[in-house]
Amino acid sequence: MWKGNSPGGNQGVAMEEELGGQGNWGLEDAPGLLAMASLPIMSTWPLPLVSSAFTLLLGALTSLFLWYCYYLGSQDLQALAVGGQAGGVRGGPGGCSEVGRPSPGSSGEPGEGPRAEGLVSRRLRAYARRYSWAGMGRVRRAAQGGPGPGGGPGVLGIQRPGLLFLPNLPSVPFVPRDAQRHDVELLESSFPAILRDFGAVSWDFSGTTPLPRGWSPPLAPGCYQLLLYQAGRCQPNNCRRCPGAYRALRGLRSFMSANSFGNAGFSVLLPGARLEGRCGPTNARVRCHLGLKIPLGCELVVGGEPQCWAEGHCLLVDDSFLHTVAHNGSPEDGPRVVFIVDLWHPNVAGAERQALDFVFAPDP
Repeated sequence: MWKGNSPGGNQGVAMEEELGGQGNWGLEDAPGLLAMASLPIMSTWPLPLVSSAFTLLLGALTSLFLWYCYYLGSQDLQALAVGGQAGGVRGGPGGCSEVGRPSPGSSGEPGEGPRAEGLVSRRLRAYARRYSWAGMGRVRRAAQGGPGPGGGPGVLGIQRPGLLFLPNLPSVPFVPRDAQRHDVELLESSFPAILRDFGAVSWDFSGTTPLPRGWSPPLAPGCYQLLLYQAGRCQPNNCRRCPGAYRALRGLRSFMSANSFGNAGFSVLLPGARLEGRCGPTNARVRCHLGLKIPLGCELVVGGEPQCWAEGHCLLVDDSFLHTVAHNGSPEDGPRVVFIVDLWHPNVAGAERQALDFVFAPDP
């Protein structure tokens, strides 16, 4: 026999009274005892009150979500508006680089103006949804943080990429040749073929005749170029006219051939011409200069460090540093001619390259 003393004493008493007020129960009382034991010990809240509280909570969460969506949308619209005032995808402040024809106020390369930060971030999010955020830490900070550390200039104020500053990337004005040994050696071994190609497309550069087919309007007085790749897009007619140079480009491992930062072609600087105070659009690339014709009096100063080209040899330049190009020779010396190719910076990882190719894909 069992006496109904338990922590819920009152319930035990009630059970006793309902079962006849007896303290001793038999087997015949088992059904009633089980039914009483199944009753809840604590009373529940009224159902209307629970329903109202849940409705209020759901409404608050919905309002918070809608506000967050509005906030993100307004941020993107503000960024796009600022980008449009600065010239949209193509326009914006900054100097121009030597290869790639700049639009007014652009950073130097077609399709390389300061794209609005919101647009870059949206494209990066689209890439992450399709692939992954793995290895995207630096690219994500670059998309959110502006053109330099903290939105300001780079190293000591002499490195000022106009569009994309990839943080924690080793930065020196002149990159060692060993950093891109394969591509440097391939271009230098192709020097005779590339020089022959230039001879086939060159002209007198007097400026008194219309530009020959394939040559771009001058970046500045005395500065001409013929591009095989322009802002990541192949120029088929020019490539067919320069088979040796095109074959060399196809053999490179780190050529930016699918990115609007990527250019390749011949750059001609006449005696007396000068390009100064310029910065490239990003520190994620290295610009390779293969000297073809280098008269006396030519100079290249990058980040305050002077260098000179040599015929048949390559210089690797980080053109996100402030740089100046000049031909101080006499008219009898003839033009300075280099073949310029944009390569990936050796410390940009493969996943980062793929993401930047997606975000900065060439304009259709």
